[in-house]
Amino acid sequence: MRKSYRVKKEADFQTVFENHNSVANRMFVIYQMDKPSQPHFRVGISVGKKIGNAVHRNWVKRRVRQSLLELKPALRSDVDILVIARPHADGQSMKTIKYNLIHVLKLANLLNPDYSEDQKIE
Repeated sequence: MRKSYRVKKEADFQTVFENHNSVANRMFVIYQMDKPSQPHFRVGISVGKKIGNAVHRNWVKRRVRQSLLELKPALRSDVDILVIARPHADGQSMKTIKYNLIHVLKLANLLNPDYSEDQKIE
């Protein structure tokens, strides 16, 4: 994702955490904060040391990033999103990670209403 689509600064992360709109499933926790004035969504991805060493953490981040890139047209544009990976995400297939990410994004009402269920998950 381009830099303009990322939450990078610690202060931005803390602002979203303090807003504390969160939902979770077994693999991910999503924190969100509405920002009506911004032109597109921003995403921050956090993978803690409970997942494993750096190789495993980067492996999970790459798959989350790719899933979000594929879901980009379906995501609401007026939010900052933090995706926190839980230990269960380590070692899962791309299909499983994307399915669980879609599930938690639906719980958070972050997917556009025109996103259809029958879109193929690969």
